[in-house]
Amino acid sequence: MSVLPELPFSVPVRLNQIPGGVTRTLEPDVAARARIARALDLASLDAFVADISLKPAAEGWRLSGRVKASAVQTCGLSLEPLPVEIDSAFSITLSEAVEPDTDEIVITVEDDSPDLIEDGRVDLGQYAVEQLALCLDPFPRKPGAEFVQPEEPAEVSPFAVLKALQTRTPPEQG
Repeated sequence: MSVLPELPFSVPVRLNQIPGGVTRTLEPDVAARARIARALDLASLDAFVADISLKPAAEGWRLSGRVKASAVQTCGLSLEPLPVEIDSAFSITLSEAVEPDTDEIVITVEDDSPDLIEDGRVDLGQYAVEQLALCLDPFPRKPGAEFVQPEEPAEVSPFAVLKALQTRTPPEQG
């Protein structure tokens, strides 16, 4: 039996308890921000606020909102801290999972397919963390940071070592 890792930030809502929808402002505490920072490989997450609205829509549910964050990533070249400010709006279509009539599984690849709601609940916290992750640069680099290819070491031949020994002057005998 596999154990799922603990979610860094979870705020689940059950759809049957919010028939008209819900609007929330999520602001994780220090411990939750530390877990999120570890999960997203951030040096720190100093502030994180998500304003989220989940409302019924013609095609299922509409999850929309805005994430704001002050984070510190690590430059992939210099390993120096790289402060990042995020302020990004998002909108996601959600649809309740439907049990198939047959044992056949149909897989389609569509960019605009809705996220599936499982077990009649939506985790607002996980969606907030996901949106934050999508705003982060996967290859953070400080302005002006440059990768410089190190020189290749000269190939050392075993014969070169012998030649170096041969050119030494023998100790004087006396």
